[in-house]
Parts: sequence; structure tokens; C-alpha cells
Amino acid sequence: MRGRGDGTDEPVDLVAHDPGWAGRFAEQRDRVTDILGDLLAGAVEHIGSTAVADLPAKPVVDLLAPVHDLDAARGALPALAVDGWLYWPQDPAGRYRLWLLRPRPAARTHHLHVLAAADPHARALLAFRDALRADADLRGRYARLKQRLAMAHRDNRNAYTNAKGAFVDEALRGIGVDPPPRTVLPE
Repeated sequence: MRGRGDGTDEPVDLVAHDPGWAGRFAEQRDRVTDILGDLLAGAVEHIGSTAVADLPAKPVVDLLAPVHDLDAARGALPALAVDGWLYWPQDPAGRYRLWLLRPRPAARTHHLHVLAAADPHARALLAFRDALRADADLRGRYARLKQRLAMAHRDNRNAYTNAKGAFVDEALRGIGVDPPPRTVLPE
């Protein structure tokens, strides 16, 4: 990676929705499901902007793996590493999730979010995805915001992510979901 080496200075490049993202999700879903096995409390889900048709996104497929117990899931980190997943132990949100990427920070294709199924952050990720899928106006406003923020924070992924927070929280409140406390990423 360039710069600080923490991923905050990697370019934010949005592209039009690619229907192939569903297949890239399915391939990794099956692999993650095999690795996590009985640790899973439900199906591995496709989340984030790549899971929503007609929404521009960074071409990085996000997966949510809901587990029964986050501490027990830590035991699967070596098997995930063998499968090519890189764990980020310095994740500022590490108190409630395990966050991994593949294949390497400077050329990401996938992010894996491992959370306890009952955690409000897991429920919020799914609720926001579902709201975007169901509401064309919300999806359009989010797309325009993402485009503006990508231009403003092109060389700082964390600043881009942080800047979307208020919109996400407002959208969640709009569908009756209390947003969980947001972790501000280092910029």
C-alpha cells in the first residue's frame, strides 16, 4: 500500500453496478460457510453497495457472516487465513466484529464482516441494504452522495466511509431501526 499503509489513502473509485458481483459473492459465501460451519447462526449475506442493483460502488464485495459467538469465531481466523483472508486486528470496530479482506489491501476484491448475529450492527447492515433495495428514491439520493464523497475523499477511504455515516443513520431511523453507535475510522 501507499502512504500510511493503513488503507485510508487507497483511491475511492466508484463504478456502475456489475451483475457479476452476485457470482463473486456466491463463490466466497460458500467457502466462508464451509470454513465457519457450526459457528454460523444464519446464512452468510451479501451486504454493502455491491448487493444493491443500480447503485455505484467500489468494486469490493462485502459479506456478513453472522455467528453465534464472536469470541468462538476467533478460532476460525487461522482457517480463514489459509483460504486467503487477511484479518485486520487493529480494526477500530474490533470490539464487535472481526474484519477481513482478500486478497490484499491494495487490491481488494472482498471484505468479510464477522459479527454476532444478535449484534445491532449486524441487523443495521442488513436493514440498510434492504431499505436501499426497496426504495428507489433512497437509493438515488445515496448514489448521488456517494459520488460527491468519492470526489471529495478520493484518496482516503476512511474519510469517505465516515462521511456516509449520517445518511446511513438517517435512513435507518426512517425505517424504524435505531442506529447502533458508529465507530469513526481513523483518517
